[in-house]
Amino acid sequence: MAATAHPALTPAIRRKARVGLVAGGLGTYWPQFPDLLPQLQESSRYVSERFEEMDAEVTDVGFISDAQEGARAAETLRRADCDLIVLFLTTYLTSSMVLPIAQRSNAPVLVIDLQPTERMDHATFDTGQWLAYCGQCPVPEVGNVFRRAGIEFRSVSGWLRQESAWRRIERWVNAAQVRAALRHARHGLMGHVYPGMLDVSTDLTLLPVSFGSHVEVLEFDDLRVRVEKVTDAETEARMDLAQEVFTLDDSVVDADFAWGARVSVGLDRLVEDFELDSLAYYHRGLDGEQHERLGAGMILGASLLTARGVPTTGEYELRTSVAQLATQVVGAGGSFCEIQALDFEDGVVEMGHDGPAHLAVSARDPLLRGLGVYHGKRGWGVSVEFDVQHGPVTLLGLGQDADGSLSFIASEGTVVPGPLLEIGNTTSRVDFARDPGEWVDEWSATGVGHHWSLSIGHRAGDYRAAASLLGIDYRQV
Repeated sequence: MAATAHPALTPAIRRKARVGLVAGGLGTYWPQFPDLLPQLQESSRYVSERFEEMDAEVTDVGFISDAQEGARAAETLRRADCDLIVLFLTTYLTSSMVLPIAQRSNAPVLVIDLQPTERMDHATFDTGQWLAYCGQCPVPEVGNVFRRAGIEFRSVSGWLRQESAWRRIERWVNAAQVRAALRHARHGLMGHVYPGMLDVSTDLTLLPVSFGSHVEVLEFDDLRVRVEKVTDAETEARMDLAQEVFTLDDSVVDADFAWGARVSVGLDRLVEDFELDSLAYYHRGLDGEQHERLGAGMILGASLLTARGVPTTGEYELRTSVAQLATQVVGAGGSFCEIQALDFEDGVVEMGHDGPAHLAVSARDPLLRGLGVYHGKRGWGVSVEFDVQHGPVTLLGLGQDADGSLSFIASEGTVVPGPLLEIGNTTSRVDFARDPGEWVDEWSATGVGHHWSLSIGHRAGDYRAAASLLGIDYRQV
């Protein structure tokens, strides 16, 4: 189930994944077995209809029967700028028919072969009827040629109305959503790196080179000038919205609440003006001056933006905001997270974070709590507190290795009930079905870094597929 935020928060709209679809079989068969092509075309129509029902833009180039038609399909799909191309092998075809599609389209490819039913009727089938069940026959051939051509091979084999096969196919479409989001994302980076956190530092060229994303470097003055233009009426309206979304704790100071609301309106304008898909920020400041107050006033607005699908993350955590965007676009939410403590009696890892939170993963109405101090940071104000929904969750972090290469790093667990801190943090108790200390050791050895995205559901399969389409390493604990 997709994680959803409060109905009063308008979700961000971004480019859908573009999926190219082509079906094919060997044209030599058509005059030999006149009933075969109509049957395969009917299967192709069913597959096309299933893809049209998915949340993607589908370019269906129809049915190919020879290498010339394959080359023409390749050109159409190249122009479509696809995030994923799906080759439906309806019966045997030659690898020469599909290799140009994979080579020229500049997009990752998924091969699917879905025979008409669970099994043949061996007693009555002739050769023509058997050939409708022969889509698996060329799969090894295509896999071999792709490997020799340096093209990553992916496939889903099954039968036409097998829902488990369609779930596997949909996983690749979800992965295409991640590839589409990261290919075209504009990531904001505002302020400066949190002093001393060497793991947070990210080469800004990595995202354009690895994914095609853009990194927009912002100053806190870009926010300051927008906050200065926010009216009292706009501030009051934002406070009304916040009171609809949050429960206000008695510790909230009215002036701090109003300041957070004013900054929230300015943040919205900043995101709109720079067309941002994510924002990572940090500013230390000093002695209560304006920039320190801006940095301390971000949490309300950042949480509202994150709930709308624009991850807005503290501590200058660009890579984590990218991971949050990935978990967001597959419908799993994704809240800023770190390890808080271990409970060896209950066998759980306690994790969460102060600052911005994803309201869609909350188990209850989120709370605004007033804090006189932000631990390890300057300033004061309101913070968001809630416990995460009980049930399956998946962590996703974006790691970086010595050679600069990026990786998706994931771990599946279950949020379980138990005592939680009440200190203005998002908190959860995650059971990984193993000794929590051993889990921390293995998780830390992956190169994941200090923070990650906590998303709803067991989605490691989606993230593994997304890493494949993005061409980066995948590691799972």
